[in-house]
Amino acid sequence: MTSHHKTILDTHHASRITHHVTRIGLIGFGYWGPNLARNFHALPGADLSAICDANPDRLQKARSLYRATTFYDDLEKLLASDVEAVAIATPARTHYALARAALEAGKHVFVEKPLAMTVPEATELVGIADRSGLVLMVGHVFEYVPAVRHIKTLLDQGTIGETYYLYSTRVNLGRIQTDINALWSIAPHDISIALYLFGQMPESVSARGARYLNGTVEDVIFLTLNFPDGVLAHVHASWLDPSKMRRMTIVGSEKMIIYDDLSAEGKVEVYDKGAVRATDPQYGEYQYRLHSGDIAIPKLPLLEPLRVECEDFIAAIQTGSAPLADGRDGLRVVQVLAAAQQSLEQDGRLVSI
Repeated sequence: MTSHHKTILDTHHASRITHHVTRIGLIGFGYWGPNLARNFHALPGADLSAICDANPDRLQKARSLYRATTFYDDLEKLLASDVEAVAIATPARTHYALARAALEAGKHVFVEKPLAMTVPEATELVGIADRSGLVLMVGHVFEYVPAVRHIKTLLDQGTIGETYYLYSTRVNLGRIQTDINALWSIAPHDISIALYLFGQMPESVSARGARYLNGTVEDVIFLTLNFPDGVLAHVHASWLDPSKMRRMTIVGSEKMIIYDDLSAEGKVEVYDKGAVRATDPQYGEYQYRLHSGDIAIPKLPLLEPLRVECEDFIAAIQTGSAPLADGRDGLRVVQVLAAAQQSLEQDGRLVSI
């Protein structure tokens, strides 16, 4: 872990932003764009200089909130302006084209997940950013959640012993998509968390799902990632479920962790529970010893992950260091998504990465 990333994991790093103010242009003021606008507008190291949206109603809403900002309904005009960086919050299938246009215009780029819809597209964006010396960052916001960062520390320190498996449930009734399926819309969150926590790529994936609402995109996904050393990760993602749930369990040889993102208190619970083989086999059977100790609930900082994520983008631009969720991080997630999509189309066949 680099010192830059350690700073992100350990502290709220607004102090790393220099006195220089980075001019930001926001592309897209629909579902998620207003959240990015609010955070970039509030950051002392950023100036929300421009907002671009082709929808006149959305642009009018933005005008009512940010009077000192310049507004565009044309992307080329925004890219020709003096903004130094852009944040892209548009439908997933537009990410590649918009990010490429911005990078080729010499702008640093923050793009919401997924980075692109294919591995070649994501690879190309990383290459353009590298050759141009520009920051490319992807909105894997859960890598900035204090609870997830704390779990990463526990795993890295060996607190839970040998990691066995992880499973997560990210479901809700709505926000229903029609242009992309639940794999590309919802699962990137849990994939990015798993890659971040384990610090490595899975060797293979399998995915199954079903199209219940419109028959064109999968509303529910069951995804399994096979990591080295037999470590498993399973993701259930759906927008067709009776209740909202964002819950993850990590099971180790010595302890177990539950992460509930919707819990008002105790988002992380560490269970001193496990099972160990106590004896050699007798009469063809092993004997196991179960232990059940205390439950530890760590005190976590009260930070808005999106604020920390936006700060990381600005800090990367101003210091020249890579953000935590950089373009390569986005590429790795797209590699998993593409393999999972291939498996989905082949009725769950195991696909190597």
